[in-house]
Amino acid sequence: MKYGVWNVQQPERNAVNALVGAGYSPLTAMILSARGMKTPEDAHACLRCDAPLPDPFRMTDMDLAAGRVGIAMTRGEKIAVFGDYDVDGITSTCLLTSFLRRHGADCVSYIPGRLEEGYGLNPMAIRQLHAEGVKLIITVDCGITAVAEAELCRELGIDLVITDHHECKEILPKAIAVVDPHRPDGGYPHKTLSGVGVAFKLAAALCGSQEEVLRDYADMVCLGTVADVMPLLGENRVFVARGLEAMRSHPRPGIAALMRESGCARETLSATAIGFMLAPRINAAGRMGQIDLAVELFLTDDPIRAEELAGRLCELNRQRQTVESAIYAQAVSMLPAGQPPEAIVLADESWHQGVVGIVASRMAEEYCCPTFLICLDGDHGKASSRSFGGFNLFTSLTALAPLLESYGGHELAAGFTITRDRISEFRQQMCRLAGEFYQDTVTRTQIDIDCAITPEMLTVKGIDSLSRLEPCGSGCPKPVLMMERLTVDRISMVGNGRHMRLRLRQGNHAINAIFFSANPETASIEPGDLVDVAFQPQVNEYRGERTVQMNVLDIRPSCAAPCPADTGNYLLLRSGKLTAEAAGRLLPDRVTLGTVWRFLAAAGAPIRETPMCLCRKIVRRSGAPLSLEQLLVCLDIFRDVGLLETQRLHKYITIRLTPGSEKADLSRSQTMQRLLHAKES
Repeated sequence: MKYGVWNVQQPERNAVNALVGAGYSPLTAMILSARGMKTPEDAHACLRCDAPLPDPFRMTDMDLAAGRVGIAMTRGEKIAVFGDYDVDGITSTCLLTSFLRRHGADCVSYIPGRLEEGYGLNPMAIRQLHAEGVKLIITVDCGITAVAEAELCRELGIDLVITDHHECKEILPKAIAVVDPHRPDGGYPHKTLSGVGVAFKLAAALCGSQEEVLRDYADMVCLGTVADVMPLLGENRVFVARGLEAMRSHPRPGIAALMRESGCARETLSATAIGFMLAPRINAAGRMGQIDLAVELFLTDDPIRAEELAGRLCELNRQRQTVESAIYAQAVSMLPAGQPPEAIVLADESWHQGVVGIVASRMAEEYCCPTFLICLDGDHGKASSRSFGGFNLFTSLTALAPLLESYGGHELAAGFTITRDRISEFRQQMCRLAGEFYQDTVTRTQIDIDCAITPEMLTVKGIDSLSRLEPCGSGCPKPVLMMERLTVDRISMVGNGRHMRLRLRQGNHAINAIFFSANPETASIEPGDLVDVAFQPQVNEYRGERTVQMNVLDIRPSCAAPCPADTGNYLLLRSGKLTAEAAGRLLPDRVTLGTVWRFLAAAGAPIRETPMCLCRKIVRRSGAPLSLEQLLVCLDIFRDVGLLETQRLHKYITIRLTPGSEKADLSRSQTMQRLLHAKES
């Protein structure tokens, strides 16, 4: 099991019937109901892609921003649009730069070098723009925390207008205008705009017509919104739907060339294709230090130049992949022999700062632990980190702040700077924090599933009907379904052994499935197993034939009896806060202890499983109910009296039976005694 907890929603029958009556297919209706839509009106409000756009001037300071930019345009002052080096920042910069130039402004764009300058407005850039005669800087997708930089602008006589979409801190920069939907003193209804969404609003405020700006720049707003993983609801849904329509029918030269070069068909372009095919190639420009290629791609009107730029971006992306693979291979070779540590902390002088974040994400997922990769430059290092299984990166970095020069980010992804001589101690302390977390916590990786279906519902027609949910992405994800009690008929490896192809069966129904980046060992399955499958449905087209296929997200053993995943009572036991009620729920009887022991003894060799997968296998074998927390208590009892040894590492537990210790007095277990005492007190 990749995910410890499967959150399966239950469609409401009356809601499904009402939605089917309004013209939705049964499968679509089930998914909409599972997502909380009770009426056709609810579904229409959520899925509509033509909702009216709120007035830009509802955003705090928009009047001040538009007023100052308008004055600069009237006076012929030189304006700089200052952006960021990711897709959202690039599209924000290009949209506003193009708009201002079309309307006669003297406008330049500036995106800082990722490797040389880092993120956001910075003194070096401000002084350079001042030397070039810039009188007004407009930030896009950055600037909300640029307090010191705003003061420098004031000292140099440069006016500053900030447009951003990131969370505000307590102190806002002192600028002519600070436009951000997250401002606490603002009343804008949609807080989840992307950076390019806010830039669009400024352009619309200057133009006086949102429709006119959207007609010209929907593609850019769409790209930035999708790439920055903004929820595809409300206003964002309009942006993305209109952008997809524009890119399918009349894409600008640069986007048309990039779609051709990346093999992305215009007719079937989707938000998913943007995220997986177009966005990485645009991002490659920033990651590899050639941001000007991406900016020019969006701004050029020359189809021949567009083809050249698209080819270079695709080549940059291939270089990025090569660099990523080399860093990954080197990082893996640096891991200690045997099991990986509680946290991976590695450093090297040759690593590319623009790529290590991707490698850290890959390693965190593969080795099931938080990963910190540090790019060294002399006596200093700059790190990117990614979390796994609920480990809070920002909290852990805060705890180790005395070892760091600076840090920032959030619980899932963070960065920091550190001196070389403190890396060893940082590694030791971070492994300690991660070890404590994984010992005291049953890792709760979760997957949200729309609903369970039966094999006869999985048809080409049914899957095609799900197109009514498009565009899909954050906030309106592609459907995730579950099918229970399928027999693993066949297993084969494809893609040079990296992916697993399955043939699953239930009665007369046989279903093909693909499980990417998995094998029988990691999935803990073998032919003949009875399993539940979480998957995204898809239609596979081959030689003109369209067939149903599962894109598998996770597999777990099927259970004929209850197998609850909650561990709240067990955590009370571990923390010393056990109550009589919790003890009563945890205390196993002789039958339960015997069931668990017989399974472990029959396995023979050491067992390495996720606790939840092991629990479900025991329930499948015995047919008797067993909760995850009861299993954990049984293992603690057996360990107390020397029947076995356990080792927890990340999401896995390894169990080795102790030779020659087939019998023991379980009543002498400290865990058993604590449970009995708490229950009687």
